[in-house]
Amino acid sequence: MLVFLDSQNTLTPVERDAFKLEQDVHKLVEPNLETVFQLEYVASEFTVGEFRLDTLAFDQATNSFVIVEYKKGHSYSVVDQGYSYLSVMLNNKAEFVLEYNERTGKQLKRTDIDWASSRIVFVAPSFNTYQKNSVNFRDVPFELWEIRRFDGGIVVLERCESTSNESIEKVTKSASSTISTVAAEVKVPDEAVHLSRIEPKLIPVWSALKARLLERGDTKLDSSNNYIAWRAETGTVCFVLFRQRELRIEITRGTRKPTGDSSKGFFTLDDPKQMAKETSWTWKSGNTGHQYVLSVTSEAELDYVMYLLEQKYAALS
Repeated sequence: MLVFLDSQNTLTPVERDAFKLEQDVHKLVEPNLETVFQLEYVASEFTVGEFRLDTLAFDQATNSFVIVEYKKGHSYSVVDQGYSYLSVMLNNKAEFVLEYNERTGKQLKRTDIDWASSRIVFVAPSFNTYQKNSVNFRDVPFELWEIRRFDGGIVVLERCESTSNESIEKVTKSASSTISTVAAEVKVPDEAVHLSRIEPKLIPVWSALKARLLERGDTKLDSSNNYIAWRAETGTVCFVLFRQRELRIEITRGTRKPTGDSSKGFFTLDDPKQMAKETSWTWKSGNTGHQYVLSVTSEAELDYVMYLLEQKYAALS
């Protein structure tokens, strides 16, 4: 990645400000989980069993726990560590729920959590080829994010995307018992699973919407347990949730602080038909997250839906 400062059409290289310690990455990312990953912070260095987890977070969109690990070197296996951490989570569900309730003051139950959507996020200045290839499946519950810091306070995070259509299930039969056990409970569903949740008359609606979304070559569809996300290179345009009688499309607006100040780039739709409904939620920090929600039930609505989504796509560029 080449980073330059543009000064009157003259490009000046911006020098890297390397992270010297793993703790430097930890101290930068953890206080900014909401901004970077849209995650709710729960605890730092949470100890369970024989493991100490760098950051325990919660994903409000999927009602699931996310473990965030910060790394500096390359002398570790993301697969071994990732599955070990997911295994200790699944074997100690009550401790995770108790930690969340005590930290947030909420009263979640184990049955409120979507354990199938649990995942690990690794953040490091770089990952080597072996580490990237070891998770190069379409449905592994791990994310690898490379973080780079430059002079002038510039920080860049880039996800290492999977390029494979192969499923991790093909290798779990011959894998260790830990990997097999976790893979049986934690799953990243493909499109067919989402389609099984909706009425047959909605399948052509999704097919038509999908074709419209993929007309842009710089975007992709990313499946998780609760939704399929339409992502551009610079961020997420929307989330599509598959309800029995509708396609529910969620467009993130941004956050507001208790003072009323909005996050940079807080998004507002031009929606003359008033199709979008606004919803919000409150983070542990007191900030409120805001989004638009669209209910789509027919192909006749797609022209207007794309008009709204194109606004969010343009705002990300």
